[in-house]
Amino acid sequence: MHFKIFWVFFKVGMLGYGGGPSSIPLVHKEVVDTHEWMTDETFQDALAIGNVLPGPIATKLGGYIGYLQKGWLGMANAVLATILPTIILMIVLLKLFTEFKDLEWVQGMSNGVMPIVGVMLFVLTYEFLAKAKAKTTWHFLLLFTALAFFMLVVVGIHPALIILLIVVFSLFRREGRV
Repeated sequence: MHFKIFWVFFKVGMLGYGGGPSSIPLVHKEVVDTHEWMTDETFQDALAIGNVLPGPIATKLGGYIGYLQKGWLGMANAVLATILPTIILMIVLLKLFTEFKDLEWVQGMSNGVMPIVGVMLFVLTYEFLAKAKAKTTWHFLLLFTALAFFMLVVVGIHPALIILLIVVFSLFRREGRV
């Protein structure tokens, strides 16, 4: 089981190009769909809590999931597996990139990955909105999403403050559908 945990999060670390947001769908696929270590709801709860805490989301999810599976050793295993590919790849790729950065195909490769990450994030967002719809109304969901977008983009409020407002709102809202 320890090797399986290591392998899952090592793959996430290797394939999570672009950081945490692109690795979330990979973690979800592995731990919910492939290995069934968590349910969708449990994963969403872990993701929500992980987003409130400081630090990279992939390591927080890895640590939490590893802990659930095999305690403290599972946690250490998953966190190490998550960061090890980044350490190795950063050293190798930065060395290569500095030598070949002016080549057209290197620039094209870098630009070609961005739409894939965008699609992965869109799919995950759509899935989360569909699940959120089950617990609230579309009116509230759209209003809440538009308000968060307005505060982030138009007003320029720091995301941490918006997350804090959402946490406070969630603590004081009444039970059931809003």
